[in-house]
Amino acid sequence: MNNGVDMLLYKKITALCCTVFLLAGVSGYTADAAINTEVGSLSGMPLPAPKKSETGKKIILNLASRLLTLYEGTEKVRIYPVAVGAPETPSPVGEFSISEKEVNPSWTDPKTKITVPSGPSNPLGYRWLGLYGNYGIHGTNAPWSIGCSVSHGCIRMYEEDVEELFESAPMGTPVEIIYDRVIMEEAPDHTVSYYIYPDGYGWEPLTVSSVKEYLARYGVEDFALPDEVYHKIIASDGSVTYVAKHYDLIINGRKLKKKALGKDGSIWIPAVETSVVTKVGAYWDGETNTLMTRLGKVPGIVKSDVVYINEKDLESVFHIKGCLTEDLVYEAESLPTAEPASKTIALGRKY
Repeated sequence: MNNGVDMLLYKKITALCCTVFLLAGVSGYTADAAINTEVGSLSGMPLPAPKKSETGKKIILNLASRLLTLYEGTEKVRIYPVAVGAPETPSPVGEFSISEKEVNPSWTDPKTKITVPSGPSNPLGYRWLGLYGNYGIHGTNAPWSIGCSVSHGCIRMYEEDVEELFESAPMGTPVEIIYDRVIMEEAPDHTVSYYIYPDGYGWEPLTVSSVKEYLARYGVEDFALPDEVYHKIIASDGSVTYVAKHYDLIINGRKLKKKALGKDGSIWIPAVETSVVTKVGAYWDGETNTLMTRLGKVPGIVKSDVVYINEKDLESVFHIKGCLTEDLVYEAESLPTAEPASKTIALGRKY
C-alpha cells in the first residue's frame, strides 16, 4: 500500500467534510435504478448465490465504515473509501460477485429517461462493475460525496480508485457487503485493536456489553474499561483504540480460560485462575491494591473487576516462573522448590 496509504488518508480526511445527507450526484445504472432500493430484497428478486473466486481475490465492503477492502487470500491488498446508499435508499447487504464490467458506461436518468453518454456529466464516472440487478460499483462526478451515505444504493468510488479496482478485480470476484459498526483487528504480535463507526442506517445499536462481546473473542475484554467503551460508542468516529496483546496462558501444562495480556511493556496474569491452578490461596486487598498469599504479597491491578498481577511477581506469590514463547504463548511452571500445595482458598477482597 505504501504511498497509496497517504492518498487514502487524504481522501478519508476530505470525505469527513461532507454531510451524511449530501444531495449532489446520483447512483444507478439504468432507468430502473431508483426502483430497486429495498435492502437485501432487490425488489423481491432472490439474492444470487456467491461464486467461488478462481483468483483468490475477494472484496468486502462495510457500509457502516464506508470502506471497500480488496483481498488476495487473507491479505488486504487495498482499502478504498466509498460512498454508499442514503438512509432512505440503503445499499443492499449480502454476497454477490462482479457480473459485469464496462468502460465508459452511459447512464439513463430514471426520471427523464434521457441517456447521458460517458463524460464529465455522467454520474457513473468512467468505470462500472455490476453486482446484481441495477446495483454496482462505479466512479463518480461528485468526488466530494465519497465517505458519505448519499447514493440511490450503488457504491461510488474516486475515479482513480475505481479504475484501479477495475483492473485488479476480474469477472466473478466475490463481493460481500456487510454492515458492521465494530471492526476488530489483530496484528502479527497479537495486539488487538478496534474501531466503532456511526450507525448511519440505524441498523446496529451498540451497548458497552455488546462491544465487550467482540473483545471477548480475543480475550482482551477486561482491559477495555466500561467508561472507555461507552465514550467510544458515543464518539463512533472510526478512530482506532488499542486494547492489549493477548497470549494463550498455560500453567503447569494446563491452558487457562483467561489470557495473559500485554500492555505498556508488561505482561499481566489473571490472579484468580492462577490461584486455582497452582492451588495457592490468594487474598486481594482493594485498599492497598495488593495481592497476598502465604508465600508473599505483590501489587496488582483491577481491570473490569478482574485482578491481574505482573508476570514478574509470579514467583513471589505463586512460586511459578514463566516466559513468552516464540509462538506467542505464555507458559509457566511451578519451581521445584515450591512448598507443598495448600487447599485453594477463594480469592477474597477487602474494600
